[in-house]
Amino acid sequence: MSWKKIPMRFPGTCTVCGQKIDVGQLGLWAKGMGVKHEECARVDELACSVCGGPAGCRQCEFSDICDIPNVSQLCICKKCSETGGALDSYHKNSLKKFPLLNS
Repeated sequence: MSWKKIPMRFPGTCTVCGQKIDVGQLGLWAKGMGVKHEECARVDELACSVCGGPAGCRQCEFSDICDIPNVSQLCICKKCSETGGALDSYHKNSLKKFPLLNS
């Protein structure tokens, strides 16, 4: 699915940085994926959804096939993925970031 540039008709929250996107502001939208700022789509390093630090995109084993602007933005860094309870931490932080997943 590709992201479409649209003027926002409703306020939204950027799936990358978590900041507001106001009505009338240009944003990128994809059905079922949400909205994000145009500037956030240019990011070449994802944030770890567990610790908030860099996810390590350049060293990732999937870097040659990953299309960073079009992936879910919910990545996990190597350090967090190797700790005990990584899946639980990832799940808990994803639920905090996207409360609609609780329903």
